[in-house]
Amino acid sequence: MTEPTAVAPLEPVTEDWQRALAVVAHPDDLEFGGAAAIARWTGQGKRIVYCLVTSGEAGIDGMPPQRARQVREEEQRASAALVGVDTVEFLGLPDGVLEYGVPLRRAIAEVVRRHRPEIVLTNNFRDTWDGSYALNQADHIATGRAVLDAVRDAGNRWIFPEQLTDGVEPWNGVRQVWAAASPRSAHGVDVTDTFVQGVASLRAHHAYLTGLGDGSFDAEEFLEGLARPTGTRLGVRYGVAFEVFRFDLW
Repeated sequence: MTEPTAVAPLEPVTEDWQRALAVVAHPDDLEFGGAAAIARWTGQGKRIVYCLVTSGEAGIDGMPPQRARQVREEEQRASAALVGVDTVEFLGLPDGVLEYGVPLRRAIAEVVRRHRPEIVLTNNFRDTWDGSYALNQADHIATGRAVLDAVRDAGNRWIFPEQLTDGVEPWNGVRQVWAAASPRSAHGVDVTDTFVQGVASLRAHHAYLTGLGDGSFDAEEFLEGLARPTGTRLGVRYGVAFEVFRFDLW
């Protein structure tokens, strides 16, 4: 009989920073796993800014995009406030058809230069969620790949130099990029004390969640299914996992 494979423990992420920028494709992306971690950090006095590449306007089948854009932006702002985030920006790129490339890198680099974060957060952008069969979504993949390159672009004054006006300067102070819920995660953070805030933050996306499946989606059950096994790998009750990309080695 084959013994079950042991799950590798996670190393805690560093928390010796004060400013972070979270860049994801859609409203609700941060709430599907990462918001409880953000609540922990804002509770420590850290400053975190949200940047949504789209407004999720194509995400509700029964609602026209123009109306969905307004509703989902409102829900994202309310959701962010529940975890201590008061600055939420929307880039307004088209939902569902994002493409990795120079325009997306340019848009994200501009935000990095303005906010000058030490840590940049994004979502899993690997091909799958589980390293096997659960396919990721194209906007997530394009956004995450662009985030990595945009962080480098932001530090080079000869890339997108038209952005360097009105006091905006190159910024090469990003130390690490963290991709939440990646199947290659080797790091994590204890969210036992802020798990409830993470659940509330996801529930704030009421219009979107109502349109999922048959309407019986349970935010707490879903997040617990992610947070509990991650917490086990950290030796705590609940955790959030991250794949860490380091820029402070160069």
